Amino acid sequence: MKAKNTIIAALVSAGLTFGVTVQAKEKEEEQPISSSDVPQAVQQAAQAEAKGGTIVRWEKEGKNYEAVVENNGKQTGIEINASGKVVSRHDESKEHKEKGEKY
Repeated sequence: MKAKNTIIAALVSAGLTFGVTVQAKEKEEEQPISSSDVPQAVQQAAQAEAKGGTIVRWEKEGKNYEAVVENNGKQTGIEINASGKVVSRHDESKEHKEKGEKY
């Protein structure tokens, strides 16, 4: 009986670990996409958040979208979910430095 419980615990632990790893990888992967592939609600939210800036590119991050907005020489990433709700904002230059990319 103890061996069976140990095996079940190991399988559950492995499953949880795999799920967390997949979510982390999904979050990190940014895929460039065309604006025509971005839902209208997401585009409208991005335009409202841009505040006079220009959307220079779109990226797909897991289930969310990211609009990279340039305003006065500074690029800001705005992460938006599929229904048009802003999830987060970040400085793109800091993100690229963390990844070791030249920006």
